[in-house]
Amino acid sequence: MKEFLKDWKVHALCAAMVLAAELIGLKSFSFGPISFSMYPMLYTIIMGVLLAVFKLIPKSMMETASPYITISVLMLGARSAATIGPNLGLIVSSGAALILQKLGHLGTAVFAIPVGVLLLGMGRSVVGGGFSISREGSLIVIGDMYGLDSEEGLGVMGGYITGTLFGTIVCGINSSFWTSTGLFHPYALAMASGCGSASMFSANIAPIMGAHPEMADELYALGYSANTFGGMVNLYYCLLIAIPFSNWLYKTLWKVRGGQPKDSIKPAAGQGSV
Repeated sequence: MKEFLKDWKVHALCAAMVLAAELIGLKSFSFGPISFSMYPMLYTIIMGVLLAVFKLIPKSMMETASPYITISVLMLGARSAATIGPNLGLIVSSGAALILQKLGHLGTAVFAIPVGVLLLGMGRSVVGGGFSISREGSLIVIGDMYGLDSEEGLGVMGGYITGTLFGTIVCGINSSFWTSTGLFHPYALAMASGCGSASMFSANIAPIMGAHPEMADELYALGYSANTFGGMVNLYYCLLIAIPFSNWLYKTLWKVRGGQPKDSIKPAAGQGSV
């Protein structure tokens, strides 16, 4: 019994945070033409960030909580599989759209690299941080090509940490805003929510499902399929499209700026190349 109860503080804190978030409930905000909704999941993330930043919980407690993420993801996967099955026909008929929406991920490079080079004068770290949304797959690719101790590695690690802290919050607000505009079909928004990150996908899809409860299962199935597909092809997408495009854009923008772009730091001895 002692073995089962040793993590009771972690479970009690999680239960308290979830209860507090559910009691707060869905909150909608409007600032002129901009409107968005805050969902309970976002509150728990904010509470977790504040607890860590202000050191209100010990590091050992955070380390104890980490393995439980795997259990939660397994539950999410089971739920997702049960949702995809009944909507398999819709997913198959949307095949081309699911494939082409991956090209939309180039938006990270299109927006981030010009800001990094033209406004901030950043070096190669902007390529590592700007070519993707900097999740696990991106870390693997950059680590193998350049090494995580290179400038590119520092960039992707910075993006990974930032995304972990603030990504879901930004995704939830962004998705809620675009849903409220009515400019895009719910199916398109659902597919766009599958960005290759389980937590970001959950934050993205919740406002869309909340706005269209009558098609919630279809939306979740499309979004989860896009998210899974994104993870499957991410390696090839990064190698063949995202990184070459980001390198070209980086060099081009440095020429526009009138400076000399810093060369890439080569992989250390013994490191392979993808």
